[in-house]
Amino acid sequence: MADPGKRIRVTVIGGGCSALTTAFELTKPEHHGLYEVTVYQMGWRLGGKGASGRGVADRIEEHGLHLWMGFYENAFRLMRQCYAERHAAFPNCRFADWRDAFKPAPDVGVADRAQDGWEFWLAHFPPGHGLPGDPLTRDEPFTVIAYLRQSVMLLSELLRSAGRVASQDGVAEPVREAQDGAFAWDALGVATDRLLRYGQFATSAALVEICNTLRQSIDTFFPQMLRDGAELPLQLIEGLAAAARKQLAQLVAGDGELRRIWQVIDLVIATIRGATLCGLALDPRGFDAINEYDWRDWLRMNGASEESLDSGFMRGIYDLTFAFENGEVKRPRLAAGVALRAAVRMFFTYRGALFWRMSAGMGDVVFAPLYQVLKKRGVRFKFFHRLRNVALAPPAGDGPSYVTALEFDVQARVKGGGEYQPLVDVHGVPSWPARPDFQQLVNGPVLAREDRPFEAVWETRRVAKKTLHVTRDFDYVVLGVSVGALPAVAHQLIEREPRWREMVEHVKTVPTQAFQIWMRADIHELGWRHAPVNLSGFVEPFDTWADMSHLVPEETWKGSVRTIAYFCSVLPDAAGTGAVTDRFHSEQRERVRGNAVRFLDRDIRALWPRSACGDRFRWDLLTSGVRVKTGTPGADERRFDTQYWTANVNPTDRYVLSLPGSIAYRMSPLDMTFDNLTIAGDWTASGLDSGCIESAVMSGLLAAHAISQRPALEDIVGYDHP
Repeated sequence: MADPGKRIRVTVIGGGCSALTTAFELTKPEHHGLYEVTVYQMGWRLGGKGASGRGVADRIEEHGLHLWMGFYENAFRLMRQCYAERHAAFPNCRFADWRDAFKPAPDVGVADRAQDGWEFWLAHFPPGHGLPGDPLTRDEPFTVIAYLRQSVMLLSELLRSAGRVASQDGVAEPVREAQDGAFAWDALGVATDRLLRYGQFATSAALVEICNTLRQSIDTFFPQMLRDGAELPLQLIEGLAAAARKQLAQLVAGDGELRRIWQVIDLVIATIRGATLCGLALDPRGFDAINEYDWRDWLRMNGASEESLDSGFMRGIYDLTFAFENGEVKRPRLAAGVALRAAVRMFFTYRGALFWRMSAGMGDVVFAPLYQVLKKRGVRFKFFHRLRNVALAPPAGDGPSYVTALEFDVQARVKGGGEYQPLVDVHGVPSWPARPDFQQLVNGPVLAREDRPFEAVWETRRVAKKTLHVTRDFDYVVLGVSVGALPAVAHQLIEREPRWREMVEHVKTVPTQAFQIWMRADIHELGWRHAPVNLSGFVEPFDTWADMSHLVPEETWKGSVRTIAYFCSVLPDAAGTGAVTDRFHSEQRERVRGNAVRFLDRDIRALWPRSACGDRFRWDLLTSGVRVKTGTPGADERRFDTQYWTANVNPTDRYVLSLPGSIAYRMSPLDMTFDNLTIAGDWTASGLDSGCIESAVMSGLLAAHAISQRPALEDIVGYDHP
C-alpha cells in the first residue's frame, strides 16, 4: 500500500502488551526509521488488562494478580532490551536494569481439600539454568519428543521421592546395554519382558528402572517405535499406571505428602500414555491435535484417576487460567493441547525461577518503560481516542479488501493542543496514576467533577470525532484491541469475512474479580507459617492468593503497613449477551465487594488462623490511608471500603479463554485477510494460544513480521505453528 521510498505509516490501535510489542519491533534500529508508528489509546494509560494505577498513598492498584513465569522467553527478551535502552536514555530511573524490576518467586503452593479443612502443598523450585531471555544454548527444547523425555525424567525423580517418603526398599537388576554403551533395539524387548515380570513393580527401584528404560528408548529410537507401533513403551507405561493406581488406592486416607506425589505421578503417566497413543511426536499439529478435548477429559481417557483429576495441582492450573466457561466453577474447560503445551513449558523450560514477581505495578514495571523507549524512538501516542469503527473499502472482485478509514471519538483535548503527559514519579519510578491528570485537559475541572470513566464501554461522551484515511494518514493498521471489543468496533470486518465471524463466535472471554488489602500486621503474626507464596486451588470465590508485601516500600504510607495481599478468581458471567452499562458495572462491583467481605469473614482463617476474632475477620487489621467513620452499624466491615477491589466486566478487561474446540477458530496475525490490516492480542493464534503475557508478546512479534518480515519466525522462541 505504501509508495516506494517513503516511510510506511503504521497505526496501532490499543496499548496492551501485544500492540506495544509490535510498535517496539517496527521501530528497532535495523529498520532504519522505515516505519512511522502512531498508537491510539482510549483514556489516559497504556496496559490493557495489565494496566495499573497509583491511588491513595501511591498504592498500586491492579486488574488482578500479575506474575511472570520463567518460561516467558519472548516477553523477558523484550523487557531486557527495553530496560537496556531506557537506562541509556533515562539513567535516573531507579529500576535501571530488568533485574531490578523482576525478582524470583520460587515458592509456589496449592490448596488441597482435607477431611478436616484444608491442606497446603508448598514447593520451592530450584533456579532453572540461566535466565529467561538468555540466548538458547541447548538443542531445540520445544519439541514433543523433548518434552516426553523430560516427562520421563520428572517421573523418575517423583518415584525416587515417593520411595524416600515411603521408606521402601528393593533394588532392581540393571538394564542391559550394548557393549558400545548404546541402548540396542533388542535390549528394549528383553528389558520390557523382564520388567513386566519383575515383582509386579513391587519396589520404587523397579519403577525407576522402568523410567530409565523409557528414557533410553525415547533417546534412541522413539520416532521409529511410534511409526512401527508403540506396543513396547505402552507395556511399560501401562505397568507404571497400574502401580500408581494401586498406590493411590492404598493412600486415600493416608499420608498427605505421599498421596500428592502419587497424584502427580499418576497425571504424568497419563500424559506420557496419551502423547504416545495420540502420536503427538509425529503429528504435524503437535499439541494442537488434542485441542478438541478438555484437559481433564483427555487425561481421564488416558488413565488418570478421579482423585488425581480433582487434586489441588489440577485445580490450581484451572484457577490460574480462569478456565471456567461462563465463569461457572462447576464448568472447568481448558483445551488439552494448550494446557499440555503450557504445562511442559512451565515446568521443563523455566529459567531463573518458576515465577517472577514485579517490583512495582505492572504499569510501572512494563508499560512505563515501553512508553518511554517508544517515545524516545519517535512513536507518537494519541491518548483519549476511542475507536468506533474500522471501515472497509467495497469488495473488488475476488481480490482482498482493505481498511479504508478508522473512525474515533476524541474523549478529551489537551490544553494548548500539546501531547498528554501520562506519567508521574513515585520514589524514582515513572508510574501511571489511577486517575487522569485533569489539569492537563480542556475543561479539566468539569471533567474531574464528573469523574469520567474514560476506559469504560458505557462512557460515550466526546468532544470531537476524528477519521483517519488510508494513504493520507496510514498505510497499515495493527488492531490490538481485545476480542471482546471486536463486535462493537469491527462489525464490517465480521460481516464481510466468515472467518472473523467464526472467531468472534467461538473465542470466548470471561469476567474476573480481584481485591487487594493492606494490613498493619505481619503475615506471620496472622498465622501463616511459611515463606511468601503464590497459592492457587483455594476455596471460591477467591481461589488464588499472593503475598505481595514486597511492594510496601514502593508505596507511600504514613501509617503502618506490613502486609499486602492480592486475591483473584473468575467471576460468574451475569452479562450474557446484554450491554455492559454503568448500572451493571456498579452492581458487579457490589457483588465483588460482598464476595470479598464474606470470604474474609468465613474463609481466610484457613490461611491466616490469627486473622479472626470469634466468627469475624479482624477488620481493625486493615490500613486505609483515609479516615474511617465509626460508631455506626457495620463500621468495622466498612473498613473494607477503603481497600481496593474490581469487577473486570468491561469487554476490554475480560480474560480470554482457551476452550476446547475453540483454538482452531483463532486467526493468526500472519493471516492478513484484509491486506493492510493485522491483528495482535492473546486472543490470536500466537503459538501459545493462552491468556498470558508471553502469548501476547508472541502475537505482537507475529504482527510485526506480517508487516516487515521481521523478526524471523524461527527467532520467536517456542513458536511451533506451521
